[in-house]
Amino acid sequence: MNTFGRIFRVSIFGESHGEAIGIVMDGVPEGMELSAADFAADIARRSPGKRGAEARGDFASAQAAPGAAAPAAFGTTPRVEADEPQILSGVVDGHTTGAPLTIVFRNANTRSGDYGEFDAMPRPGHADYVAAVKWDWANDPRGGGHFSGRITLPVVAAGVVAKKVLEGIDISAKLIEVGGCPDSARWPELLTAATAEGDSLGGVVQCTATGLPVGLGEPFFDSVESLVSHAVFSIPGVRGIEFGDGFAAARMKGSEHNDPFGPEGPVKNGAGGVNGGITNGAPLVFRVAFKPTSSIAKAQQTWNFAENREDTLRIKGRHDVCFALRTPVIVEAMTAIVLADLL
Repeated sequence: MNTFGRIFRVSIFGESHGEAIGIVMDGVPEGMELSAADFAADIARRSPGKRGAEARGDFASAQAAPGAAAPAAFGTTPRVEADEPQILSGVVDGHTTGAPLTIVFRNANTRSGDYGEFDAMPRPGHADYVAAVKWDWANDPRGGGHFSGRITLPVVAAGVVAKKVLEGIDISAKLIEVGGCPDSARWPELLTAATAEGDSLGGVVQCTATGLPVGLGEPFFDSVESLVSHAVFSIPGVRGIEFGDGFAAARMKGSEHNDPFGPEGPVKNGAGGVNGGITNGAPLVFRVAFKPTSSIAKAQQTWNFAENREDTLRIKGRHDVCFALRTPVIVEAMTAIVLADLL
């Protein structure tokens, strides 16, 4: 459904081209300072116009990238929204009250006409077809509706609040790979080439949480890995997640993968900070694989359900060439929501 968490509990609502999108947070501690200005930095990190190196956190080399093109050429959508948070409840005189905290973002820069043909020809890689079948064509298809990546904006807002709850715990995510390439100096070149081809690229984000106490999480169904994976897979476009050594552990010997203990806990971190589903005091480390953007300008052969034949689909609209550039802050937000709930 659209709600996650047990104590720090979030519920998202809205559609990409609807009146507004937003989130309700329950279990927010009372007395925390909170204003609209607190959301600005993380919202800016999610906004369009990211260059490859910016997403990695290397702002200097991003600005110095030779032959730098306009931001949209570096992989993100030209749709620009104000993305100003409006706090509707749960804050009085600049402090949280302990009541449900509701934040909304108004939609304005929409071009719904770009999506009119997708009832007949659902876009490959999107939820158009399954949503139409599941809800008997009553769903909102504009901009992807409730499945849109735009719905991650209120998730980022919830992450800002969750990070305030996690005092003393640092969560940091960065892009470590674009189009199979870990060299950020080459990302602008790869993104420009994909744009020229009318195609798209995927990426990998690594997230690290430090300062965690020993003991968060439960064995089996509510393990830290289970909960983080659940939340992270809610981000549109996620295709995989691995903790610590991840899939490489399957090619190791036990003597290579095991983490011996010292007086202050593990002395290496092949497990990614978790043993038996419970945090062990080492940094929580995981990586997330994002698929290439499904909406591409290149012509695709797919099925025309209105005419009952194979047809050529050319997708119009404004879409990220590599939406992974904008996802590190979203991964941080989902991680913070999980950890705030566990704490």
